[in-house]
Amino acid sequence: MSGAAYSIQTRDLSLWYGDFQALKGVTLDIEHGLITALIGPSGCGKTTLLRSFNRINERYGNVTTQGEIRILGQDILAPDVSLIELRKAVGMVFQRPNPLPISVYENVVFGLRVHTPKSQLKKADLDEAVEKALREVSLWDDLKDKLHAKATSLQLDQQQKLCIARLLPLKPEVILMDEPCSALDVEATLAIEDLMLTLAGRYTMLIVTHNMAQARRVSHACTFMLMGQVVEHGRTEDLFLTPQDARTADYIEGRFG
Repeated sequence: MSGAAYSIQTRDLSLWYGDFQALKGVTLDIEHGLITALIGPSGCGKTTLLRSFNRINERYGNVTTQGEIRILGQDILAPDVSLIELRKAVGMVFQRPNPLPISVYENVVFGLRVHTPKSQLKKADLDEAVEKALREVSLWDDLKDKLHAKATSLQLDQQQKLCIARLLPLKPEVILMDEPCSALDVEATLAIEDLMLTLAGRYTMLIVTHNMAQARRVSHACTFMLMGQVVEHGRTEDLFLTPQDARTADYIEGRFG
């Protein structure tokens, strides 16, 4: 499935929280293996759109969705979709690092323990999964002697990398990131951005960010949203240098938002 040109496609997607319409007719194609940034002023629908892709919005109740969302060709709004399987394929990283208050090792294998029958879990396989995931997020050398330390004792950027590592044993296709660097300092932010660029190609990543410089540094494609609608979507370089819509130019140049 990963050979498809698009990992995520929406068609005329609208979403309401009660009577409030947060998304209005969003039609979007997210290319496979790229980092796509969602930008726009607060309250424009970025996070709502992001959370539509693993249907986590529905946890809030009183949510109505219309239109179509296809991930790897599958209609994720279909009544027979397994949310457990969807959230294995579409992982989520939040604003603040949220490692579980257990060991580094147990954080990484947490998803495997939840989704795999106990009889099929061999210690050698778990050990291998931990090393592979920590190597992918450039934490293995730092943490290989601290695997049984509490994850909450790590530095904030290490905690955020660990939260990404925790997704990887489940072999996600898509990783959603909701302002993953907003709680981090400059040095830690750059470390997470470097990691994102390292993972690009193997995973399709969507990042919500208020930081224009970050969007420019890390994303290959960019989507500008305003009042629940997609105003413009394209290659990041094109969107920043030659925006097609005056509202995009106004936002990027800091005239509002």
